[in-house]
Amino acid sequence: MKIVIIAEKYSVAEKIAYYLSDGKAKRLKKKNETYFEFEKDGNEYYVLGLKGHVIELDYPEEYKDWRKEDLENLITVETIKRIKHKNTVDLVKELLSDADEVIIATDYDREGELIGREIIEIANYKGKIKRAKFSAVTKSEILESFKNLENINNNLADAAESRQKIDLIWGATLTRFFSLVSNQRWKNFISVGRVQSPTLALIVNREREIQNFVPKSYWDLVAYIGNIKAEHVKNPFWEKPDEIYEKIKNEKEGQVVKYEEFEKDVRPPIPFNTTEFLREATKLGISVGKAMTIAEDLYSNGYISYPRTDNTVYPKTINLISIVKLFEDSEYGKYAKNILKKDKIIPTRGKVETTDHPPIYPVKSIKKGELKGDYLKIYDLVVRRFLATLYNPAKILMNEADIDIKGEIFSAKGIKIIDEGWMEVYPFLRIKERPLTKISGNVKIDKIEMVENKTKPPERYNQATLIKEMENLNLGTKSTRHEIIEKLYERKYIEGSTIRPTNLGISLVDAMEKNNVDAVKPEMTAKLEQDMDMIEKGNNTKENVVNESREMLKKILKELFKNEKNISETIKNGVSSDKIIGKCPKCGSNLYLEKGNGFRYVVCSKYPECDFRFYLPKTGQIELTNDKCPVCGLPLIRVKRKGQNVETRCINPKCEYNLKNEILGVCPEDGGNIVVRQGRNGKKFAGCSNYPKCKVIYPLPQKGNIIPTGEKCKICNSPIVIIDYGKNKKKICLNPKCENNRGINDE
Repeated sequence: MKIVIIAEKYSVAEKIAYYLSDGKAKRLKKKNETYFEFEKDGNEYYVLGLKGHVIELDYPEEYKDWRKEDLENLITVETIKRIKHKNTVDLVKELLSDADEVIIATDYDREGELIGREIIEIANYKGKIKRAKFSAVTKSEILESFKNLENINNNLADAAESRQKIDLIWGATLTRFFSLVSNQRWKNFISVGRVQSPTLALIVNREREIQNFVPKSYWDLVAYIGNIKAEHVKNPFWEKPDEIYEKIKNEKEGQVVKYEEFEKDVRPPIPFNTTEFLREATKLGISVGKAMTIAEDLYSNGYISYPRTDNTVYPKTINLISIVKLFEDSEYGKYAKNILKKDKIIPTRGKVETTDHPPIYPVKSIKKGELKGDYLKIYDLVVRRFLATLYNPAKILMNEADIDIKGEIFSAKGIKIIDEGWMEVYPFLRIKERPLTKISGNVKIDKIEMVENKTKPPERYNQATLIKEMENLNLGTKSTRHEIIEKLYERKYIEGSTIRPTNLGISLVDAMEKNNVDAVKPEMTAKLEQDMDMIEKGNNTKENVVNESREMLKKILKELFKNEKNISETIKNGVSSDKIIGKCPKCGSNLYLEKGNGFRYVVCSKYPECDFRFYLPKTGQIELTNDKCPVCGLPLIRVKRKGQNVETRCINPKCEYNLKNEILGVCPEDGGNIVVRQGRNGKKFAGCSNYPKCKVIYPLPQKGNIIPTGEKCKICNSPIVIIDYGKNKKKICLNPKCENNRGINDE
């Protein structure tokens, strides 16, 4: 009997083959694709890993040319399926041509089910089909899933296919409309999407709240008693409390009329679902998109469980004790042993309990050096969160004192950790202590203040708060929210870690909101999400949901055409506003930041009538500052490059301000200047200014400020510089092979 197993990725296929064959599977190659073969119980097994979707939805060739007159047809025309990975498909067809059984072992979610069904359909396979469901790529889970094979879930695949089709129709129609009316095509096209647009609208509307916010004054009365800060129980006062303040401002003594203290347990955090995992990952300085990519790689390589999940309750089928025991002899051993000492291990649980996948948890203990960088940070986060959910509660001491000052009651509150409990293993949610000394009787008042404050606008979203808000509004899914945020950054609609919309992002939302385009309303896209859930449950069909979304889009397109002129002007203004980085020093017109193939430059908006133009560094993210160059008065920019300190420079590349920061010394070969340069790979180095005639180059540390000393090395004549790392400084010869570097810092 010939059995073909289809996995979603090569790494998963490799592990499935290894576990099922007890390590005896052969690695074979055909049509430039690798697969595995082994025999077991008289059956021949073939295991192949895909690269995700092997086909993609697209429009017929006649709709490839963007034309406004085609937009209504884009909504109704039937999409086609194109093969993405021909070699893979050819190999699958060959393997399935005489197969007795196919086992789909793709990720168990909507997309995974659709990927499995796609491969069956494209190979035109009519034989027996089964489904292996697992949530971790471990030996026990793989073996168990293949003992308990199920049927493929067509409702799950239909839900994914309906989303795929709806997103293509909406994205293509709206993107083409906005790009065409604003003359923004090719690389500069205006991307609009069913989930992307309402998410952008959230950010823009928050920015409007901030910009339109009018601060309101309020007052706090505060009494200081030694190191204790006590606040009036009626704080804040929205009317200035002059009468109360005049009554008590000179008082030097108060009386403690109440003192209470009590211990309180702080419950450990709940297990990780996708949203909470991504939110916590941002605290490590890792973007939601990168965190998800790393988590998927860790899952595929057998380090953690499946990272796309809504579940916050560990199912009873998971042997929590055996997972904890994995870490007894690791750096987490202390925490694991503390958990295993407990009489009964009862994990925390959240409000959402699903049956598809468990919360995210570790499935393997690692050796030192096995994982590095952000991969190690994400793995560590998952391990610590898992252990914390099984740990003892933390204990805190809370106390409060009420002080009577001439009839006015002031309250001081304290909080102190008396038993760290789970906070020891998971410090990312550690409570901030505010100790309060026990006080009683009469107390000396050092001073009383009336402090005027201003109300503050709402905070901008960051990636963590935005992804949580998307979840609350049912925008996107656990599998797509991080991709939407990444796309908004890529399209230059938003910027910064505290997220601000660009002028282009604002103009796009303005163009839709002011012209009654429902595409920016969360309710509309949330309705489609609910419809897709109904498909998954078997209470609706993909045909009904797709057709309903088409009707919604037709109404939107009608409104767009009605307001085409206004939309065009709004977006064009936004595009040009984002280019402006200052005023031209020659004629006073706007200065534009322009980009081309492999170059960026600052140019006057009246060029060539005004010839002001300077080329900027080719690498790094450029930000305009509000500062002027102290040498020539032109704008200063910041250049951010990954792994390097932020560089501040004048827009004039030949300005002395830049040159003094770039020149590190004199070239020992021809007397030219040794200057800092940026390589194509994003790494900085030092080289002679007379290159290519002189080819002297030196590697440079990527971190730290490089300070020239004007000194030459006594051994090799190379420049001596100081590397300032902030906390410490190191004096070096630029020549890394020079023997002088061994003792130069001891001089």
